[in-house]
Parts: sequence; structure tokens; C-alpha cells
Amino acid sequence: MTNVKIRIQEVYEALSVVEKKVADYFLEHTEEVFNLPIGELASRSGVSKVAWVRFSKALGFEGLKDLKKALFADLQKNADETAPPLPFSDVGDAENISVLLESTKSNAIRAIQDTATLLDAKAVEMAAQKILCADSVRIFGVGASGLVGEDLQSKLLRINKNAFFSLDHHLQLVYAANMSVRDVAVLISMSGNTKEVLEILALAKDAGTPVIAITKFGKNTLSQSADIVFHVSAPEIAQRSGAMSSRIAQLLAVDVLFSAVAHMDYDHVSVHLEKSRNSTRSHHL
Repeated sequence: MTNVKIRIQEVYEALSVVEKKVADYFLEHTEEVFNLPIGELASRSGVSKVAWVRFSKALGFEGLKDLKKALFADLQKNADETAPPLPFSDVGDAENISVLLESTKSNAIRAIQDTATLLDAKAVEMAAQKILCADSVRIFGVGASGLVGEDLQSKLLRINKNAFFSLDHHLQLVYAANMSVRDVAVLISMSGNTKEVLEILALAKDAGTPVIAITKFGKNTLSQSADIVFHVSAPEIAQRSGAMSSRIAQLLAVDVLFSAVAHMDYDHVSVHLEKSRNSTRSHHL
């Protein structure tokens, strides 16, 4: 699936009625977008030219021309990919355990594929550089996002990076209250509007601490306020299945971030990785 179509998928429910009409037309007549001027597209879709511009901006583009360029690049990149996108399905849709196994696998693969498409290499590089230069990394998230935060902390500790995390929100508030401009905050929230995470965001802003966000694509408080954003994709069909696919998507973002940090300072990092490995070797049977 192209980057543009994934963006549409992520923001669709937040679009206005008119913008959804543009989105539906776009998805059904993608080829026409390249060949027709905005006036003709507006006429054929039954909306105004302004609606097409608003729709483009809702996807994060400056306008329709910018959107067309991104879509063209996507199609060129994916020209050799002929396999249809994997569908998302809910746990209640499975007829038996074998079907459930396949649908769970498909959900995980789709979350990984779509998130990899959305992740921006420049944002990854900037975030890794921030972490390398920071006195400490303060990591925040609750629920399933908290488990992802704990995973990031364990990775950073292995390379001797001063990383703070706790599943206790009160301790998270303490970590946040003592941040400074020399630290970096990693805030994880799929919705981007989690109350506890937004409390941390406010403290980070007051302290002038750079904020790296891991959240879904679209308009939400966290993505609009963070300095660097990692967009992840995992459409939530239901609370239970959504928590699984979103966790997989966030874990991919964390793995990419950690790999970038290790890659950019590998000579130094490799020494600590070896020390970490040796420290637990005696516990291997």
C-alpha cells in the first residue's frame, strides 16, 4: 500500500463529511488524480476545489500538487509489488483457531509493512542524534505503550545510555518534573491524546526538553506538539485486536530508533553491547 493511501486510512474517521467524499473518490479513481486538473476533479467528485486542498492538507501535504508528487513517487517505488495488501481482521471474525492464527499473523505483518512505509528516514536520524547527545533519555507511556517504553529502556541500557522508565505514572511524573534541555523525552501513545502522556508533554515543554513522539499518523495533540514524530500504523478494529497490532507497530518504531542510535555510534556502542552480553553469559545453560 502506498504512503498516501496509508495516510488516508489513518485519518479517514477524523475527516469532515466533504473531505471523506474526496477521500472516497480519490481511492476509487486514483489514476485520474494525475491526469485531471483540480477543477475537473472537483466537478467529478461533486465537491469544491477548496475541499480538495483541505483534504491534501489533512494528509500532511501543502496542497494537491504536493500530494500528486508523493503519490507518483509511491507508485514508482511500488511498481514491482503486485501482491494485494493484507486485510485487517478482528479476533471475533475467526471461524477456528487455524484462521485466528493466520489473521493474527496478517494483522502483525500489515502493521509492520504500513509503519515501515510511514517512517521517515530523516526523522529517525534526527531522533537518534538527539539521543546520542542527551544526558539522559526519559521514556513515557501507559498501558500497552508502556510495555513498548520498557522495551526501549532495556535496549538503551544495554549500550550504557542513561535511560529512565517506569510503569508507575507517578514515577513518570517525577522523571518528567526533573528533565532539562540537556535530556530528551520519548513519548509513546497510539492515539496521541492519552491524558497521562499529555501531562508529561506539558512538563517537557515547560522544561524545554526535546520531545520524540511515537504515535499514529494524523492530527492529535502529541504529534502536533512534538519536535520529532515517528508515525506508526495499526488500524484498531476492536480494543483487544487493536492493542496487539499497535504494540507491534510501536515496537518496530523502537527497534528502528535503537538500530539508528547503534549504527551512528557503532564503535562506542559495540563495546557496551559486548559487555552487556558477557554480564549475562553465566546465566545461559
